Amino acid sequence: MKTLVQRTFLLSLCTLLLFSVCAGAFAQTGRERSTKKARAAAEQSAKAARVFDQIMGTREKSIPRDLLDRAEAVAVFPSVIKAGFILGGRGGRGVISRRVAGGWGAPAFFDLAGGSIGLQIGASSTDFILLFMNERAVESLLGDKFEIGAEGSAAAGPVGRSASASTDVKLNAQILSYSRSKGAFAGLELKGVVIKPDNEDNHQVYGMSARDILTGANKISMEKMPEGVRVFPLTLARYSTRIR
Repeated sequence: MKTLVQRTFLLSLCTLLLFSVCAGAFAQTGRERSTKKARAAAEQSAKAARVFDQIMGTREKSIPRDLLDRAEAVAVFPSVIKAGFILGGRGGRGVISRRVAGGWGAPAFFDLAGGSIGLQIGASSTDFILLFMNERAVESLLGDKFEIGAEGSAAAGPVGRSASASTDVKLNAQILSYSRSKGAFAGLELKGVVIKPDNEDNHQVYGMSARDILTGANKISMEKMPEGVRVFPLTLARYSTRIR
């Protein structure tokens, strides 16, 4: 009887030790994953900020400031890959910040994908910038996915200091889109391109979904944003800030 009790005790002890080791390993894996996500989020925000800064740095070929001042949200998808021949596809990740009083809110993480038709030889990398010009355009982002052209009025954005006074189509569009490829920056009409929130990253970085980040009552202040992602809203604020 005594031997049985001892064996039961030892078995329970071993089980407890094994559980402790597994729990510790799981916690460590969770921390490592969180650290990697935070680092990736910072890199994504930095890439987006760098692309936007480079484009706005050339006033004659940049987004007109008066249009940027009217935008409710700005998206930047750096280094989107387009590959294939005749039939191809795009794929990339980016960030979207919404305007808040005195600046810009925390960047939410989104994926961009979609088909393209045309003569495409090899692969190319393109930077995309989207201006969401009103509340309705921003609201369109909050579903599971949003297809540009199918669910919202979109147009190629004008470029240059005086280009903002171009056609009524551009001025009335809900979304203005731009692209930069091989150093050339221009307005580009996007159709069939789908934008959807990357809520795995959003939850990992902020503990909330893209919807809550962009429209939630409790906006994330600059002080409460993870330090690594602040570079994107700070860069936007250098070129456009308004009190609302």
